[in-house]
Amino acid sequence: MSVDRSLKVKSALMRHRNVLSREERIKVLKAEDRWKEGEKVIGLPKVAHRKIT
Repeated sequence: MSVDRSLKVKSALMRHRNVLSREERIKVLKAEDRWKEGEKVIGLPKVAHRKIT
């Protein structure tokens, strides 16, 4: 018998997401020096998000 999803460990339910939130994209762009404070948050450039295994 399998265990219900609500009873599993929270870390086991985390999955790789292809789409980043706006906050996550800005964080990556800041790290790459591609976004500066005060720029528009609409129309952000694409950010590669690869799954690390």
